[in-house]
This record gives sequence, C-alpha cells and structure tokens, in this order.
Amino acid sequence: MYAVIKTGGKQYRVVAGEKIKVEQIPADVGSQITIDQILMVGEGEAVKIGTPVVSGASVTASVVSHGRHDKIKIFKMRRRKHFQKHQGHRQNYTEIRIDAISA
Repeated sequence: MYAVIKTGGKQYRVVAGEKIKVEQIPADVGSQITIDQILMVGEGEAVKIGTPVVSGASVTASVVSHGRHDKIKIFKMRRRKHFQKHQGHRQNYTEIRIDAISA
C-alpha cells in the first residue's frame, strides 16, 4: 500500500517503512506524528483519489532526526556594472519514518 501525502507545501509518495526528509516539523525526536492530508491512496489496481484529500485516511510516522541540508550557493551578477552578490542558504529538515498507512 502506498499514499501520496502533502506536507510543507510539497507532495511525497510514501510506503510503510520508508524514511523521507520533509520540511521542518516542530516535534521531538522519537515522537509519533499523524499526517492527515492524504491526496491519494493506492494498493495494487485499487486507487482512491481525494478531492482534494481522501476522507478518513491518515499516515502515522515517527520522527527520526532533525538536520540541515547542504549549503546552496546563490550568485548574482550584472555584466559590465561591477555588481556581484554572493549568498548561501541551508534549509532545515525533519527526517521521518513512515510506520503505517490507514485508508
């Protein structure tokens, strides 16, 4: 069984036992979280598509760790104007493990 969840403004296709890195969630390491924005649930040929979410469906996950992604370098330049701007960014993430999908 798999599901398409929405968290942090992004969509992820998840199955039970999978670890994914999502946008930072304010939860302690080791705690259980419930994601209720399920856009689609599928098992084999049977697929339920929500409008916009599947009613009564939820995904239970546990928080594995918090961290920061690698630095992304941003460089802006205007040619012939002697303008250069350097900037960096590191996005926070939460790594979660999908425990169960209930439809």
